[in-house]
Amino acid sequence: MTKLLLSIHVLAAILVVGPIAVAASLFPRYGRQAVSAGPEPDARAGGIAALLHRICRGYAVVGVAVPVFGIATALQLGVLTDAWLLTSLALTALASALLALAILPGQQRLLAPAGSGGGSGGGAPESTAARLSMLTGIFNLLWAIVVVLMIVRPGSTTGA
Repeated sequence: MTKLLLSIHVLAAILVVGPIAVAASLFPRYGRQAVSAGPEPDARAGGIAALLHRICRGYAVVGVAVPVFGIATALQLGVLTDAWLLTSLALTALASALLALAILPGQQRLLAPAGSGGGSGGGAPESTAARLSMLTGIFNLLWAIVVVLMIVRPGSTTGA
């Protein structure tokens, strides 16, 4: 059962977090192009930005499976109270909060002028896009740290 849970956890992490990381990283470029095209919005860039936002939003919902299966695996392995796992859970919660409370709303704000034909969308498009780039970088860095913790597992008896 542990191998099945671990396999589902790893597959979910790869197939869910990976697309969010890529889509969120690409979004600022296309979001900026969509709203900074002068008097006429760039419809192609706007469509791409909207698709990238839908990917982030949709995969974020499915992404709940990653920590759920991770916790189930940790329970099976008896490592739920290990410091490396608790740190990973805290970083995962932080990355999830960053996505839900800052990245997705920021993407929505940047898309608002493209879809409504004008307006500020909650800030200048350049500053919103720059902020999204920074937040996405932090989000991706948090996940990279979690991956390293999952592989290295400080205190592990496997010798890895």
